[in-house]
Amino acid sequence: MSLLREIQDAAIDSSVELTVLLRKCKVLAAKLGNAEFKQWVENELNGYNSIEELPDYRIIRVNSKGHFSGPFGSGLNYADIPLFCIPENFRKNLQYCHFMEPVAAMEVLVADSEEGIAQEPWNPDLVVHVGKKIYKQMNCIQAWKVIPISAIAATLDAVRNRILSFVLEIEAEAPDAGEAPINSNPVSQDRLHQIFNTYITGNVQNVATGSTHVEQNAQYNAGANDELFEKLIDAISDSSVETDLISEIVTALEGMRANQGTSGYKQHYLSFMSILADHMQVLGPIVAPFLPALSGILS
Repeated sequence: MSLLREIQDAAIDSSVELTVLLRKCKVLAAKLGNAEFKQWVENELNGYNSIEELPDYRIIRVNSKGHFSGPFGSGLNYADIPLFCIPENFRKNLQYCHFMEPVAAMEVLVADSEEGIAQEPWNPDLVVHVGKKIYKQMNCIQAWKVIPISAIAATLDAVRNRILSFVLEIEAEAPDAGEAPINSNPVSQDRLHQIFNTYITGNVQNVATGSTHVEQNAQYNAGANDELFEKLIDAISDSSVETDLISEIVTALEGMRANQGTSGYKQHYLSFMSILADHMQVLGPIVAPFLPALSGILS
């Protein structure tokens, strides 16, 4: 079995540890000779060094809770902490959880969780600084962010989905890329930059600006493009995909079709790719043949 197919099978099979899948991707990155993909794989395996490096899917919105003590032995335990009580310059950090850990640590956290939540303690200095400003006549003695385990699981799933999308596109470009020698560049680096930014980071606006050699000649051709959208919508509508998901993906496609040749196309395209990434197992085989043409419409 080819390396590309091994990676696809491992991405689809949730029983395969994500670390195993990423190590296969590390081999593929060496064959492709692509620094961006290689660095992303290293970051997912070993963790990120700074918040600035984190992809969007590793940042989630959270709430906070705390324990409070009051006069005459009174107190509140596990009380919600409204952020409007917190000075504005501290709120942004408290609104989000940044997953910088290696995927192995996140997988263990999901597997070992019994209560369905994890916690990230507040900085003790911050607790002291704002502790008397939250509940009247109460002092916060401990506070933490509440992290749903389901959000961590969704983050891990996002990594699988992005890998699957990336590898499907690589196979469409060069079916034998997985068997190529190390650093043989079976796909041009300019094209790899496009694919990486589209399917891994979702940072489509950098597809052209990141390379001086990419020529994007995606001119608006109403007739041909409308036929493309019709065929894809028909393929999805005729599939066994759940009705609600069909409605969601078709709405995104209709938005793309209606905004061809305008700056609005990119927004609908990103929405479409987000839905696809979350449901790659069912939508991937249907949509994959159409992806090069859809990304080619980006201007």
